[in-house]
Amino acid sequence: MDEAARYEHGMTIRREVLGDEHVDRSIARADAVTTDFQELVTRYAWGDIWSRPGLSRQTRSCITVAMLAALRHDDELTLHLRGAVRNGLSREEIVEVLLQVAVYAGVPAANRAFAIAQRVLAEELG
Repeated sequence: MDEAARYEHGMTIRREVLGDEHVDRSIARADAVTTDFQELVTRYAWGDIWSRPGLSRQTRSCITVAMLAALRHDDELTLHLRGAVRNGLSREEIVEVLLQVAVYAGVPAANRAFAIAQRVLAEELG
């Protein structure tokens, strides 16, 4: 697949996971400084990695949520919690992922992640 096709394929997956509203905002904000980065993320993260057949989107969401929580990347965690719900993860599955974070990445990281998840899940699932 050439770069243009990888970009288009990546954009489709990015929209399916993160939603049109977020992707449209990201693309609209792109400028001379960030356009290349947006294209890189779309081609490689979404077009190459998220599209691989070896893991389901649900599994990729679990891994991504756990890593973002452990690294305390709160804005990205919020975004990917919404994506996890779009990918079919239940509230209970997300709680399990965050409990795993508490054991392996520490209670403070999980505490922050649970606070974010509480807000996001209330908005997304009621």
